[in-house]
Amino acid sequence: MSEFREIITKAVVGKGRKHSKSTNTIIPSFSPSSILGCWVINHVYDARKVKEGVEVSGKYDINIWFSHHDNTKTEVVQESVRYDDLVRLKFRDEQYSEEDCEVIAKALKHPNCIDAVISPNGNKFIVTVEKEILCEIVGETKVVVAIAPDGAWDDDSDFIDDDFEDLNPDFIIEGEEE
Repeated sequence: MSEFREIITKAVVGKGRKHSKSTNTIIPSFSPSSILGCWVINHVYDARKVKEGVEVSGKYDINIWFSHHDNTKTEVVQESVRYDDLVRLKFRDEQYSEEDCEVIAKALKHPNCIDAVISPNGNKFIVTVEKEILCEIVGETKVVVAIAPDGAWDDDSDFIDDDFEDLNPDFIIEGEEE
């Protein structure tokens, strides 16, 4: 009988992340005088496995509060933005079964406005949004484990605690003091 066993289990078999910036142009109903605020809300997304990695499709709303008519009136303009991002997998286990894999996507950084300006001709907004997505593929894979010959593990055979009795717990290497 072999001293090793192959166990089929679910594990993270692929992983990748993508940081992206996008520039959006939004045209308000009035020529803006100034931007009073810009925020991104209502982020929703879904992910699916594709040959090249994971495709994340989603949308978010950009809201811009601005003044117009020489700063005498204010208004909020909203625009929904759709996106499709391909997240390439940096880590990939080639031994997993693709038919029963599960895709997990997580926004590490939800879409956030990093810059909002009035265009040079003064009739629209140019908004820069950044986001970061982490994707994991969970699938079946094989793990090889060692089997104890008698069916029981002898804790004392491989680990000897006596080796650590002479260690000085107050020992600090120079240069690492805070």
